Amino acid sequence: MANPKAKMSKSRRDKRRAQFNARTKAAVTVVCPNCGEPTLPHRACRHCGHYRGRQVTGKIVVG
Repeated sequence: MANPKAKMSKSRRDKRRAQFNARTKAAVTVVCPNCGEPTLPHRACRHCGHYRGRQVTGKIVVG
């Protein structure tokens, strides 16, 4: 029977487990309070460039 040759660190083990969860769970989205587009939490909005009530990227959509 196969046995590990060395101890797997907690960091390496947890990175592997995180990848499994990332593939099996659907991405969570929130609504941007500025433009109403769905966006990822804790990230600047890709549509209008706002984050936490401020313009953080130079991307401005006119119209």
